[in-house]
Amino acid sequence: MFARFFEFDKYQTNMTTEVRAGITTFLTLAYIIVVNPSILEAAGIPRGPSTVATIIAAMVGTFLMGVYAKRPIAVAPYMGENAFIAFTVCGLLGASWQTALGAVFIGGVIFVIITAIRLRGWLANAVPTNLKYSFVVGIGLFLAFIGLTNSGLIVKGTGTPVAMGNLGSPSVLLTIVTLVLMVSLMIYKVRGAILYSILGMTIVGMILKVAGIDVAGVIIPEKIVSLPTGLSEIAMKLDIFGALKLGFIPVLLTVFLMDFVDTIGTLIGVSDRAGFLDEDGNLPEIEKPMMADAVATVVGALAGTSTTGAYIESATGVEEGGRTGMTALVVTALFGLALFFTPLFSAVPTFAVSPALIIVGILMIGSIRKIDFEDLTELFPAFMTIVLMIFSYNLGIGITAGFVLYPLIKIIAGRGKEVNAGAWILFGISIVFYILHTLALTG
Repeated sequence: MFARFFEFDKYQTNMTTEVRAGITTFLTLAYIIVVNPSILEAAGIPRGPSTVATIIAAMVGTFLMGVYAKRPIAVAPYMGENAFIAFTVCGLLGASWQTALGAVFIGGVIFVIITAIRLRGWLANAVPTNLKYSFVVGIGLFLAFIGLTNSGLIVKGTGTPVAMGNLGSPSVLLTIVTLVLMVSLMIYKVRGAILYSILGMTIVGMILKVAGIDVAGVIIPEKIVSLPTGLSEIAMKLDIFGALKLGFIPVLLTVFLMDFVDTIGTLIGVSDRAGFLDEDGNLPEIEKPMMADAVATVVGALAGTSTTGAYIESATGVEEGGRTGMTALVVTALFGLALFFTPLFSAVPTFAVSPALIIVGILMIGSIRKIDFEDLTELFPAFMTIVLMIFSYNLGIGITAGFVLYPLIKIIAGRGKEVNAGAWILFGISIVFYILHTLALTG
């Protein structure tokens, strides 16, 4: 039944591969179960109910991504957007978390509407081809950078922006061992190389912890099963009318734009690795995965969590061979189990997961060969997109930079006719994004 519904033959996959891919994706992004509630706690949202809301939003979005869109992509509350809500909207601006969630809800409803009328998909397809491939490269390098910093291989420097981490640290050494193990298994074409390395090194870390070696990030759970907390404190508590007040409109627009650009970049980046893009670099039926993350954002806001969308960590499952919605269904099931086994899933250390992000970055950088290096009007915006995605540590900054620079450079070169109407709309949206970003920084 599953093979027919998800067309395993068409995508040359099978149940074993899809399950393995789903487990890999889940383990790579399971950190969100712990991290998202801890960030939103700074906004005043209680951690226990927030954990449940995080899982519910992820389950709804990932289930729709699997059954409706039939894509091997996981959906969960976005990192970045949650920090914006907690530290800028609620912290700096002093808004209540109820009003912030009202803005998230309104943004989700708008996304549902513009996706239903195909406007969102039309804008995504209007992105110039070379920029699309720059998203893939930028996301890959961004993932690698996250893996390097989270693991401690790269740290904040003294007198320099970044520096080499402490190679004498057990967790850093285990990161290197895990990375070499993954690469070695992949060289010998072992199916499940990423998953087996994550699980194996998690066990190694626990053994070392028991032996008295202090390995940062290793948690030996005191219990395996825990009952989920109720949602009554936060569910349906959002303040929609407060979010519609004139003074709150910039926040609403920022929430909308951050989700818009992050989703486009993630869907294109992961889909390219999976081989889903057509000859023009477009994702067929892109409205379906977009609708999945739009509905998840609405449900998440009602449950009590921040903006939800497609996760770039899904690329780890794609590298394990996941090609259909069955991968997403497996992730959904694991999120469901996490409601009752949160202590167990929280025990996977960063040194076991971070190398997977580095590996995916290595594999995604290959798309740079598809960028036109001979045409500077194409290369310059693509290059700036890539470097700003990484060095600003913000996908949205890099993506919108490409949207702004592409039309400008074409006009300067006297080739304005090459810029389509959709690209000009994205230019305008990006200008608004930068204005709001600047206002947020200046207070």
